[in-house]
Amino acid sequence: MVYGGKPSTGCYLCRKRKIKCDEAHPECRNCIIYGRPCPGYRPDGVFRNETRKVERLVKGNAIVNAHSNIDTQGSLDTSTSAVSHRTRAEFQEKRHGKAALTLYTPADSTWEQRALCYFFDQYTIKADCEDGGHLEYLPPLYARELGQSGESSSSCLRWAVDATALMTLANAKNAPSLMNKARQGYGRALRGLQEALASPDNAVKDETFASVVLLSLYEDISGERNGLLSSHTAGFEFLMKLRGDTQMYHQRGRSMLNFAYAHTHVEILALGDKPRFDMKWVLGMLDMNKPTERLMLAASKLCQIFLQIRSSPKIPDQATVELWIAAGSECDTELSQWTQTLPDRWLPLVVYSAQGEPLLTYNRIANVVVWNYYRAVRVMVQQLLRGLNSTLTSIKAANKQSPGFKDTSSLKPEPESVLDESALQAIIHEMTTDVCRSIPFALADVDSLGRPNKSGSPWQMRAAQGYGLLWPLWYILSSGMPTPAQADLIRTVLSRVGSTLGIKLALVLAQEAERIRREQDVVQGETFGRDYPRGACNLDKQN
Repeated sequence: MVYGGKPSTGCYLCRKRKIKCDEAHPECRNCIIYGRPCPGYRPDGVFRNETRKVERLVKGNAIVNAHSNIDTQGSLDTSTSAVSHRTRAEFQEKRHGKAALTLYTPADSTWEQRALCYFFDQYTIKADCEDGGHLEYLPPLYARELGQSGESSSSCLRWAVDATALMTLANAKNAPSLMNKARQGYGRALRGLQEALASPDNAVKDETFASVVLLSLYEDISGERNGLLSSHTAGFEFLMKLRGDTQMYHQRGRSMLNFAYAHTHVEILALGDKPRFDMKWVLGMLDMNKPTERLMLAASKLCQIFLQIRSSPKIPDQATVELWIAAGSECDTELSQWTQTLPDRWLPLVVYSAQGEPLLTYNRIANVVVWNYYRAVRVMVQQLLRGLNSTLTSIKAANKQSPGFKDTSSLKPEPESVLDESALQAIIHEMTTDVCRSIPFALADVDSLGRPNKSGSPWQMRAAQGYGLLWPLWYILSSGMPTPAQADLIRTVLSRVGSTLGIKLALVLAQEAERIRREQDVVQGETFGRDYPRGACNLDKQN
């Protein structure tokens, strides 16, 4: 390979494969993705990099981690990819607002390679002691798969990664031809997954579980869910049960389990789905020292309350409703205590915008995703308690009208309502307001001090973080509790995530939330159960 008449400075393996080498030291990242040890460079090879930051990270542990990352200041780590030096630079320019990737025929890399670079850059984030990682295990797992099977591999993981990467780039660049290739890869991945699940040995492998993670992500990026329900939830539940506690013995298995477990929570809490397997055994393996897993435990308890309500008789008696209220109140207390046990680096900081508006910022963008998940769950609890409180009041009123009722109120007055409705409304208002105040930071429009981020700032939101905002924002919006201005803000954010980051599920959720709002305007308060959290405790769906 020749550049301007000068000898190639790429590594020996890249030169043999006749592809552009990124010339990273001590080994090139093309070789890492290819799954082969880098043989090194010519003695007179020249090491070239794009920025001083990249040079410093390459000499550190970025090669070991083998994927892109944003550090505590949001700086961009080197991307793990199979694309050329020029391709990676173009994507980094796009991140910093310098140039957009144009749809011309690449001279030195394929669209599959470019898609892989873009996907790893946007969706893989290194985990740390504070949690916050996303698919950090995927690049090395993908590289290992290539190393074992070669470039002609047709494994389900290989196809799942390639299909998801192609759909990610296709949506970002509005390229129908890439979308068609992505759908073809998705079909191959599904067939490969079926073959893997048919083998007892392959079914429990990390590669198989990771394939389901990728296929569920593909479904959301493409916006091709069946309604709002994911077609891969049953697969998650089956594999979690099949793999058992062995998946918790290493970080990769634990990360995949957390993704799948959170996925099932969304289906139960926000959409009213019912689990196909008993997942209570997972609770004992959650690490209470990690804020995200501790929050998952509290959300799991709320799931159990929802499931009890959905499996109950259509008209519960007073004692049963009182038990539900007690359980819901206990869950709300536990959620409130979650905020009081967080380390200082997790706590939000109140700052003010240039216009004097209060904003909430955090140590990392990843933290705001977890906080907004917490706020959405708190709103669910208040909505649940409001509905139960209304039901209990109705039952008491009906009991007074029944024959044989004996009025003992003169001896011991009993309040019609056991909960303070205004206090429940106040918590909903507080949670909704805090979600809206955190949005400018979550979108990387402002830095941690509330100052507008300038074009080219290294602190940028990545697609993985935008993806984490979707369900909390959707539930807050569909609850019908935000003010008109707050609802408009959330709809704008969903539209922005869908159009800018190419996650089509965001556009679907924005449309569905609007449909739900119109329904609520028509049927608000007409039927028992309508005040419960939408979907999860809608008793009209029972039987």
